Amino acid sequence: MTNKPKDWVFSDPRLKEMKQDYAAYKDEDFKVWKVLFERQIVNLPKAASKAYLDGIKEINFTADRIADFDDVNKRLAESTGWAIQVVPGLIDDDLFFGLMNNKRFCSSTWLRKMEQLDYLEEPDMFHDAFAHMPMLTNKHYVDFLENLSGIALKHIENKWAIELLSRIYWFTIEFGLIREDGETKIYGAGILSSAGETKYSLSDEPAHNAYDVRRILNTPYWKDKFQDKYFIIDSYEQLYESLSEIEDVLEEMVSEAAK
Repeated sequence: MTNKPKDWVFSDPRLKEMKQDYAAYKDEDFKVWKVLFERQIVNLPKAASKAYLDGIKEINFTADRIADFDDVNKRLAESTGWAIQVVPGLIDDDLFFGLMNNKRFCSSTWLRKMEQLDYLEEPDMFHDAFAHMPMLTNKHYVDFLENLSGIALKHIENKWAIELLSRIYWFTIEFGLIREDGETKIYGAGILSSAGETKYSLSDEPAHNAYDVRRILNTPYWKDKFQDKYFIIDSYEQLYESLSEIEDVLEEMVSEAAK
């Protein structure tokens, strides 16, 4: 993987030329988006990181309009240079990390049904758009994503290394918390798209730990229930600056596993 040019992913035959067909969305889709948006947005002014709240204004998401990726891409191009890459759903790890290493965030275009409002096994477009895309306006955050993906590509043939890096991604990008002005706020998309976990993650019930690369790399996560622990960064600069430690500790753990 390291011998390939950085932009190899764009010519990979597994990556279909897909676009968001905005005209194909039906009334139920707009209703689902509106219900989910209005149900969650009221929780976020006091719960979400300032970077997210600033980002959702910059991206210009509203309850009455499903996210339009063409518009999102224009706005991201002006802020951080990132863009949205439409994918059919979950994709292979090398494509996922390859796209992010080229400043492309993967998103599906399908929305859950009314009977699926509270739980999905696979993230839909509401999660990808509402929860992830506003954070793509933050420079340190996207620089962390791009470079974490570069580390993953160096180890893409090693399943254990990718499992370890998935823990970093999980406890930061998906379920991360941040300390702002002495208060704990949310920046992880898995929490931001869930009204239940928004309340739970900031309560006294789960453990709140300081951001610790080694500890996160040694901590498995749960996909089917709320986490029992969360990790709190002090700033997005701290997240970005931890990349060298992530790489060093990962190399150490991979080497130990190979003995």
